[in-house]
Amino acid sequence: MEWSLGRVRELVADGMQSIRDCEGSAVGTAACLLLLFLWYCYRVGREHGSSPLRGRCGTEPVHLRAGVLSGSKAVGVAKGRQGSLDEQNGLAYCQSAECFRCTAAGEGLNQRLYHSLQDYAKRYTWSGMGRVHKGVRDQGRYLSSRPSIQRPEVFFLPDLPSAPFFSRDAQKHDVELLERSFPALLAEFGNVYNQPPARSGSSLPPGWKVNTTPHGQWWTYYLVNQGTPLALNARRCPRAWRVLGQLRTFIANNVFGNACFSVLTPGALITEHYGPTNVRLRCHLGLRVPSACELVVGGEPQCWSEGSCLLFDDSFLHKAFHEGSPEDGPRVVFMVDLWHPNVAAAERQALDYIFTPGR
Repeated sequence: MEWSLGRVRELVADGMQSIRDCEGSAVGTAACLLLLFLWYCYRVGREHGSSPLRGRCGTEPVHLRAGVLSGSKAVGVAKGRQGSLDEQNGLAYCQSAECFRCTAAGEGLNQRLYHSLQDYAKRYTWSGMGRVHKGVRDQGRYLSSRPSIQRPEVFFLPDLPSAPFFSRDAQKHDVELLERSFPALLAEFGNVYNQPPARSGSSLPPGWKVNTTPHGQWWTYYLVNQGTPLALNARRCPRAWRVLGQLRTFIANNVFGNACFSVLTPGALITEHYGPTNVRLRCHLGLRVPSACELVVGGEPQCWSEGSCLLFDDSFLHKAFHEGSPEDGPRVVFMVDLWHPNVAAAERQALDYIFTPGR
């Protein structure tokens, strides 16, 4: 073939024409791929949103999910657990077979957890699931063989560093955010605590829950209970709800996550008990702290301080008490559940899926 400038121009022109002929189909193909990618991102985003609390309190939940019953028509109070007080306050103790706190550890629970993990891995990936798989597979053995000082009731993730109390640096951003929010949280507590009783015969304002104690009173006002937002309570506390949405490590998508105001009256004792899991750290921000109040975790005593946070692993045996006089007033903390700092992001996503409220 004889090459010349004219021949080169002809070849270039032919190539440009071919590109123009294919341009329409190429653009169409690219557009289809883009739409498929956007659809995939939308589906993944709906199941694992980056802002888990955003838009979740638009309607008041009126059904039982993960052991939480809200609304004015709650029924079915468990026997021997101060039923009349709870009915008056529009709340009931959990009787759901799906509540992990109320389900005895055994083969039934272990099988459900393993099937949920397999389902997650099929839909997403097994990558990074080594500890979660090990924990689910051997859960019965872990829960039965744990030393008495630390024995989570529902789920134990192996190979996590453990200690009764953790330094504030373990979740520095969230601890500092909570402490900066102390004045707003204290004011909002006063707003919901000083309301008139919910109804005649009740001693508590709307939204408060009475908990069982051998003596004294322990009251809680939940914004999130076992991963389920309580919409009416959240609407009464807009600043507290906003703070929860700004926390980076708040457990908002599974049954291990809670956020509430917690009140202990003088003379009250919360008896020794274990939390459900070691994947979380419980954070207490002191709002009102009289003298003679103490938290004991794993045999180590600590005192709350107003405006400061205490981080502890509640899978250790723990108790709390208020031995002050009636003149001292109640001990009040704002309590939130944060992820243990050594639980990786992939593990958090899998645990959110496995322990989704109502699963």
